[in-house]
Amino acid sequence: MDILRFITAGSVDDGKSTLIGRLLYDSKSVFIDQLEAIERAGQVNGEINLALLTDGLKAEREQGITIDVAYKYFSTPKRKFIIADAPGHVQYTRNMVTGASNSDLAILLIDARKGVIEQTYRHSYIVSLLRLPYVVVCINKMDLVNYSEEVFLKIKEQYLQFSKDLNLKSIHFLPISALKGDNVVELSKEMPWWKGNTLLGFLEDIEIHTEEDNPTPRFPVQYVIRPQTTEYHDYRGYAGQIRSGHFSVGDPVTILPSGLRSKIKEIDTFDGKVNEAFSPMSVTIQLVDDVDVSRGDMIVRSDAEPTLSQDLEGTICWMDTKAMVPGNKYMFRQSTNAVKASIRSLNYRVDTQTHEKMDADRLNLNEIGQVTIRTAKPVAYDPYEKIRGTGSFILIDEGTNQTVAAGMLE
Repeated sequence: MDILRFITAGSVDDGKSTLIGRLLYDSKSVFIDQLEAIERAGQVNGEINLALLTDGLKAEREQGITIDVAYKYFSTPKRKFIIADAPGHVQYTRNMVTGASNSDLAILLIDARKGVIEQTYRHSYIVSLLRLPYVVVCINKMDLVNYSEEVFLKIKEQYLQFSKDLNLKSIHFLPISALKGDNVVELSKEMPWWKGNTLLGFLEDIEIHTEEDNPTPRFPVQYVIRPQTTEYHDYRGYAGQIRSGHFSVGDPVTILPSGLRSKIKEIDTFDGKVNEAFSPMSVTIQLVDDVDVSRGDMIVRSDAEPTLSQDLEGTICWMDTKAMVPGNKYMFRQSTNAVKASIRSLNYRVDTQTHEKMDADRLNLNEIGQVTIRTAKPVAYDPYEKIRGTGSFILIDEGTNQTVAAGMLE
């Protein structure tokens, strides 16, 4: 079975944690001891507090909010799922970015009583920024508006209107009640006007095209293998995970950033040698020539080389309490590659509610903006929109070793 990774997003109290709890509960993915524990913890409006299945931190339970990203796993006969429950507060935007960066799909919750609000704009922008191919807009708490089709259609039109200027490729709408279970795992008897699928049915059937389907071959080198034993005296292999595309024995390849060229001699796997390897296989590649290859280098097929540059433009989400100011120096980490870098300029800051590009001299915690970065040596990369694995990066403060930003190259 394949794996679908998705994130739930939305404003505070829109029912994200309750929705995930409902999916786990109704799909029989909750252990008996977990169920007994949340039953002892209390109920909400006479119903089991399903949000406690994901809100595990003490502060989350005390305040009734989600603070950190919680990951849950479950499966059905059709598919396996990894769920990221993202917090809805503005001050936890960085957590939302972290959860969405590894997702194939976003479930965006809207309270049927409130309609589209500020956090809807913000989270929709982040989803579009991270190029998630599918957005499922779940209009929740339909039980509190008497399961009104008119309310559902009004909010749907409202969302479609504001999202016109966003790069959202595929938007789907569902009327649900996470607390009551309507249209989550079972079709609702309260909404006979709804002729579509349930949320779980949609998640099981949706066809996801991941980075593994990208035909462009990219292989970041993670480790150089030199056993230097009697049996493998002359063995020199380059180990790592194929991020996209495929490689075959005999392929002409280029090693970046050096630009040296060679051909693939052999491809080794844990189970033995293969003639061809695909993403996301972990392999060791041997080359015909003894060229200089180190951790952080990228092996690419010579007929499909990426961009190589020291001057990079990208959009970042600032994650540190200390503001980002142009001129500061950081460690730039992209896949297995790490290189010293400095932020040359802040080109603009984005207002995530209006999507307006604004002049700014700094980025504060949770703010998003476009920057120009200068690296100490050339970096091989693809635009994030094309390949996530080679187009994404983080910035690390060398003094504290803290990750201060996550970004996408353009």
